[in-house]
Amino acid sequence: MSYGYKQGSMNLQTPIPRRFTPSRPLLAALALSLLSTGCAVGPEYHPPATDTPVSWQAPRPHGGDVASMAEWWKCFDDPLVAELISIAEQDSPSLTKAWANIEKARASLRSVQSGASPNVSGSASATRGNQGLTSTAGGAGTGSAATTTSRSTGLDASWELDLFGKVKRNVQAAQARVEERSADWHDARVSLAAEVVDTYVQYQGCMMLVDVYERQLTSVKATDRSTSILVAAGFSASADASLAHASTATTLSTLTEQRGACDVLVKSLIFLTGLDEPALRDRLAKSAGKIAQPAALAVGSVPADVLRQRPDLASLERELAATSAEIGAAKADLYPSLSLSGSITLSASSLAASATSWSFGPTLSLPIFDGGKRRAAVDGAQATYQGALASYRGGVRTAIKEVEQALVFLDSAAQRAASAQSAAKNYQDYFHSSERQWQAGMVSLLNLEEARRSALSSEVTWITLQRDRVQYWISLYRKLGGGWQADRPALSPTELSQAATAQ
Repeated sequence: MSYGYKQGSMNLQTPIPRRFTPSRPLLAALALSLLSTGCAVGPEYHPPATDTPVSWQAPRPHGGDVASMAEWWKCFDDPLVAELISIAEQDSPSLTKAWANIEKARASLRSVQSGASPNVSGSASATRGNQGLTSTAGGAGTGSAATTTSRSTGLDASWELDLFGKVKRNVQAAQARVEERSADWHDARVSLAAEVVDTYVQYQGCMMLVDVYERQLTSVKATDRSTSILVAAGFSASADASLAHASTATTLSTLTEQRGACDVLVKSLIFLTGLDEPALRDRLAKSAGKIAQPAALAVGSVPADVLRQRPDLASLERELAATSAEIGAAKADLYPSLSLSGSITLSASSLAASATSWSFGPTLSLPIFDGGKRRAAVDGAQATYQGALASYRGGVRTAIKEVEQALVFLDSAAQRAASAQSAAKNYQDYFHSSERQWQAGMVSLLNLEEARRSALSSEVTWITLQRDRVQYWISLYRKLGGGWQADRPALSPTELSQAATAQ
């Protein structure tokens, strides 16, 4: 139901009053709007309190500190790490998509903010026509046509007053989603950096294993040749030749498989960085033979601090704020709405005098019966808020779990490192001793191959552990938020490119 109040219209020839005095209904409506300004129904949002441990339960790494994690990838002793990340950021589909989502959210915010301003539109028209004049004197018809020109211009304005804060709540929700999309961009950037470094470290470890299998193949082939000579001379059984051939074939197969795994990782880096393969391989060849090592990271922050360090949690919290504001917007629909509208039209015709008409007045709409539609919208908004709250609480628990697990993995790898390195060295010494004894005829080829397999296995374990340990560091950087700070703005693709060029 709506109630409207409008003034009439007047001809241009009628004197226009110098002063317009509002009527009592209009004054009452304006007073009501002024009294209601700033009144917004619905809950006032406050970030939820979370129950988090006061300290980490898993052992924390020691031995150093990183002054700033904002660009943690620069703390590696390999400059190619930062170079690959810079290249990846300049042409990353994931970052470009995240930036587009920010722009979309900003456009939505501007659209919602426009609801608090008057809406003004203009119109203009011009038409020409004729009207025939007929004479029937003497039974004969003669006629002529009079051409007319009509012109009309008008201006319409309307303004819905935000009596119960619907527009205000919608603006709050839209602003929260802009901040949410910004946090998503930072999360995408941290994830991209972590994925690039993790893939690069995997490639370095993979190539170190290729080197191990190549050396292993050289050794196996030498044993195969020696065994064939001994068998031909009658000093060894033919079964030894079969064993030597099998060892050569197995090592060659393993080497081929390992090279394939490294090529797959190269393809992954091409996908992440957008580099062409020859250019990427040229860069990778410069850092062969080792695994990039990060500076030590001292984890001193308590779990509660992680909630302020992770952009994914900030995104979940901003979505929670948005859904809270949407409850207020839905509740505002349960109350009356007041709008002011007015129009003025100037019309003129070649056959008539010019005239001006205008109208102005408030319209009050009262929700009386809608079959429960508005109440259902409130219930839906409240349910959406509860779902967002559950997602945020689940995200907090996940964050604590991920950091704790990363600390456990890192500590375990550190404790195993010395033992794995010692085992690799001693198994190698044992193999070399067995090889000398085999050449002197003191041990069998079977014993030599068992010593070889043990030495190979221990060296592979040592290299794998080195790779895993760096990957655990990368995971810890990632789970701690990658140095994200709430006041750091998101960068457009152009700004990322300019920043990379400046470096």
